[in-house]
Amino acid sequence: MARSAMTIPSAEGGLSQYLAEIRKFPMLEPQEEYMLAKRWREHNDPDAAHKLVTSHLRLVAKIAMGYRGYGLPISEVISEGNVGLMQAVKRFEPDKGFRLATYAMWWIKASIQEYILRSWSLVKMGTTAAQKKLFFNLRKAKSQISALEEGDLRPDQVAQIATKLGVTEQDVVEMNRRLGGDSSLNAPLRGDVEGGGEWQDWLADEREDQETLLAATEEFDNRRNALSGALSVLNDRERRIFEARRLAEDPMTLEDLATEFGVSRERVRQIEVRAFEKVQKAVIDRVNKIEAPAAREIASAH
Repeated sequence: MARSAMTIPSAEGGLSQYLAEIRKFPMLEPQEEYMLAKRWREHNDPDAAHKLVTSHLRLVAKIAMGYRGYGLPISEVISEGNVGLMQAVKRFEPDKGFRLATYAMWWIKASIQEYILRSWSLVKMGTTAAQKKLFFNLRKAKSQISALEEGDLRPDQVAQIATKLGVTEQDVVEMNRRLGGDSSLNAPLRGDVEGGGEWQDWLADEREDQETLLAATEEFDNRRNALSGALSVLNDRERRIFEARRLAEDPMTLEDLATEFGVSRERVRQIEVRAFEKVQKAVIDRVNKIEAPAAREIASAH
């Protein structure tokens, strides 16, 4: 059933006028609804589909009114709900024994909620079932515990809502802040902020500057080269044991290395300690050789 294939009243001309128009469409008796649904499903009768849709426009309007707190035009919310209703009519199976209103209610809510999630915030909202539940139930949960509409929640309120809605406390905090609305970085600061300006003027880049990153990279390279050079002072057995015990992500046990080399666990431990001491000394000697000329150069400059 294409959205444009059916003419139904629009709420864009005013809510009061729209509500008055949809009240003109009669409610259907169960048997009449069943016969219309059969005609649509078995014969694709557009008149039958039109009657099924228009007789349930009041249901859409009632559901849509429950979503007025998200700052979106109610006419658009109703329009999206009507799309959900048409999808419900298209898929309705009258022989299953329940009324169209019972089935359509879920399609109407789903269509409206998807529209709100797409349109309400510039920041993409969560799309998991738990996040959607939190989004559409947070205001109600806050009102039930008399939490303020604006501002951060108290820790005990966060914990209470998280438990009630089955989400993490961090999810509650983040969603509550999102429900405060999107803010522009170009928005002017309040008048009590010294210097005025825009919010973006007060944002600091917490990342390391390029000079610091370069120095850190050079230091890492120096240490890596120093370690590589230091390993050359070890014999094959010492290097194998040192790398297996000190450098591997999953260090080998003394028992495994003892089996590999045919010696005792204590002997492996002694070789490991001796190898570590030799590497440590070699690294220190190499670093001193690198730093000494630089220190002399700095001293001569002063």
